[in-house]
Amino acid sequence: MPKQRQQLKILLMQIRDDDLTRMEEVDEFVRYGQLQPEQIDVLDVFQQPEFDLHCLDGYDALFVGGSSDASVTQPDRYPFVTSAKRLMVECLTHNIPVFASCFGFQAAVEGLGGKVIVDRDNMEMGTYPLWLTPAAADDVLFADVPNGFWAVSGHKERAITLPVEAILLAASDRCPYHAFKMGDKPFYGFQFHPEVDAADLTTRITRYKTRYLEGDDHLNQVLQNLQDTAIANQLITKFIDRILLA
Repeated sequence: MPKQRQQLKILLMQIRDDDLTRMEEVDEFVRYGQLQPEQIDVLDVFQQPEFDLHCLDGYDALFVGGSSDASVTQPDRYPFVTSAKRLMVECLTHNIPVFASCFGFQAAVEGLGGKVIVDRDNMEMGTYPLWLTPAAADDVLFADVPNGFWAVSGHKERAITLPVEAILLAASDRCPYHAFKMGDKPFYGFQFHPEVDAADLTTRITRYKTRYLEGDDHLNQVLQNLQDTAIANQLITKFIDRILLA
């Protein structure tokens, strides 16, 4: 018998090295998952860089957020990358539901056999229209999503190949791989941020503009071009409703 929403327990893998952003990210997943804060526990990879499938004992799904600086292309500098990639494989093997955004997307790509590169020339920072593939029409999350929906995206790394069994669902003009599902498994990766809306992005990049942007002019340009991302944000609720509670 399916669980009720209030019975769900989610493990959120966080790749954030500052307290404020960590708290914001938890709140974002709570808000757009229509959950209560106590339903999400955090795996802080900076505090616990080594972990395996047992970290998911008692949880209904793994959520993975973005990173401020850490890159899957630098496993020697960030030792948790190896554990993160291995956990992606184990979740797929054991049919554990996964909702992975940004860093999580990239860890899944690399762990499952694809390739991620650094591509600063095609960096995305702001809101972008995403274009659906034909496969999206048959997907449980994307079937009712309009083509050209807006989403928050912030990354300088991108996938150049996806895992063999991945089904591409969405792309942007700059980034050919933005969302995928692993075959018939409850396993989704999003290069964009379904958990972040325009207001969340405004707060974060204004606070850390020297970290993400090239000065005030760049900040103002990004802020002036922000679009509503409600459709992208609804993907978290859909994942819970249509997969975890189905």
